[in-house]
This record gives sequence, C-alpha cells and structure tokens, in this order.
Amino acid sequence: MRKGEYPPWIVPDDLWQRIEPLLPVKPRRLRSPGRRPLPDRLVLQGILFVLHTGIQWEFLPQQLGFGSGMTCWRRLEQWNRAGVWQRLHELLLAELHSLGKLDWSRAVVDSSHVRAARRGPKAVRARSTAPARAPSTTS
Repeated sequence: MRKGEYPPWIVPDDLWQRIEPLLPVKPRRLRSPGRRPLPDRLVLQGILFVLHTGIQWEFLPQQLGFGSGMTCWRRLEQWNRAGVWQRLHELLLAELHSLGKLDWSRAVVDSSHVRAARRGPKAVRARSTAPARAPSTTS
C-alpha cells in the first residue's frame, strides 16, 4: 500500500454514493425493535476485508468494527438475493460507457455464464467399461 492510499476494503465516498441507493432497506419493527443493525457501509467493508484477505467469516476480527463474520455473511446473502451486485455492475458499465472509457472491441463473451434451463436434455446413459458387473456386497 502506498502512502496516502486506503486499504482495499475501505469503501471511498464516491463508490459508497453509488452503492447505497441499491441496497435494500429493511424497516425496523415498532414493537420490540431489537438491537440497531450495523450500518451497511461498515458491513460492506467487513465483507471486502474477508474477501480480500481470504480469512474465514468466523475469524473476522471484532476490533475492526465491521461486526461479526456471521453478520457480514448474512448481509452479503441478502444483497445477493436482492440483485445488488448485478445492478451495481450495470450501473458502473453504463457510467463507463457514457464516459467513453469502454473498449468493446476487446470484449469476451463466455457461454458459461448463460444459465442452462432445467439441466438440458437427458443424456444417454454411459456404457460401462468394466469387463463384468461387480459382485453385490449386500448379500
């Protein structure tokens, strides 16, 4: 890390301004609202810390102030289900495209990202290469 640079898990203000509106808002219950949830920005930084360092969720240091690893994992799961990352990706692509900073001549299309509908057609059962059937071990 160079002098004056932040660690990669710290979310800069300009990026946070793009991400925050995409996050789902969970209303608090009026009766017995429970503990206040951790701010989304801190949780996102905890998620980025785990992804950057490669540590296991349960070993996220509490001293960093990002909450528990389980809190970060649950919030990441909620945001995945809400489609936050796909919308952020589309937003950033649109922004880069409008600034003329995308070179589409070097784009790669990968078919592995296309979802297969109902696992595709049934394949023919593969023939065995063994000389004979194995004896039963249950009798």
